[in-house]
Amino acid sequence: MSEQLKATGPASYFPSIEKKYGQPIDHWIKLVKQQKGLKHMELVNWLKSEHGMGHGHANAIVAYCFAQQK
Repeated sequence: MSEQLKATGPASYFPSIEKKYGQPIDHWIKLVKQQKGLKHMELVNWLKSEHGMGHGHANAIVAYCFAQQK
């Protein structure tokens, strides 16, 4: 039997983000990447204010995007 891999870290929030906000994660990642020159918390606050996202969900998306840049 093969064991299914369970997402950890910021990606563990992705299924609930997609369900709650009705958009795939790629949509949110693209939006974040379009915001050039903003710091982590500026992006989190932008997602919260412009898209009504909760803090934990916004933080997970931004953290994931920043981790991918390394």
